[in-house]
Amino acid sequence: MDTAPDTAPVSPWTIAVLGPGGVGGLLAALLSRAGHRVICLAGEDTARTLSRDGIRVSSGRHGDFTARVEADTELREPVDLCLVTVKHTALDAALDRVPPRFTRGFVLPLLNGVEHVAALRARYGTEQVVPAVIRVESTRTSAGVIEHGSPFTEIDVAGADTDRLAPLAAVLDAAGVKTRTVADENAALWAKLAFLAPFALLTTRYRRSIGGIREEYPKELAALVEETTAVSRACGGPGDAAQILARYDAFPAQSKSSMLRDAEAGRPLELDAIGGAVLRAAERHGIDVPLATRLVAELGDGTTAASSG
Repeated sequence: MDTAPDTAPVSPWTIAVLGPGGVGGLLAALLSRAGHRVICLAGEDTARTLSRDGIRVSSGRHGDFTARVEADTELREPVDLCLVTVKHTALDAALDRVPPRFTRGFVLPLLNGVEHVAALRARYGTEQVVPAVIRVESTRTSAGVIEHGSPFTEIDVAGADTDRLAPLAAVLDAAGVKTRTVADENAALWAKLAFLAPFALLTTRYRRSIGGIREEYPKELAALVEETTAVSRACGGPGDAAQILARYDAFPAQSKSSMLRDAEAGRPLELDAIGGAVLRAAERHGIDVPLATRLVAELGDGTTAASSG
């Protein structure tokens, strides 16, 4: 059963944020504003900027404000919560900033894909790592400067022992992040990936916002959603293709996936974490996913609508 947290006041926590980018920077600022001690972990230049200037947020939902945070290149003390908000492409190197001996509380990864949970649990422990998904559109325009564009900031934290997760959900919710606990972590992770993969792969392959995909490639969108929901069902997740397509229809036409934004900025793509995870799961379950296979191959070769003319 999904539950909302108790919104009673919470005592201040010490919280580390690994990767204070669009998502991590927004959460760091909100948690700091709510009265928690926040330590952002990043490279030397970013850490110096955050220590000096704090994090400036521009948000229609949360307001425009500056939050003071601490910053360092490495975690040097125990924390109650460590948010892992780096891109999957930078995860392995970033984890060197967080020694396992200091993660005695919760480790909350907010990454795309489904395969990172096992790797994090191998490093930090099964009990410490709490699978979660976030729904938000937030961009770091420069170090410590965050533009939050979506009218929502929502997190699902997942685990069978929802009572144990209640304090974590309460901390996030009290900071302005709508948070609920869900019992089935596998369903939560696949619900996001089945939705995210078509959005990311198609918008990036054709260099179009979701509005452009809806107008110019509706058949591919429908077919790819069918493929990803079939894989999700086989993996124990939800599989309602019509529901996902309805969510795309409700998106503002100009909405872009984070993968497309990375492509436009020349950054590495989370192709393996998103598309690769779908293909590997499909192979394990004997599911044919020809469109997903083609799109992943084309993006892996650097093929996009812009580059192919």
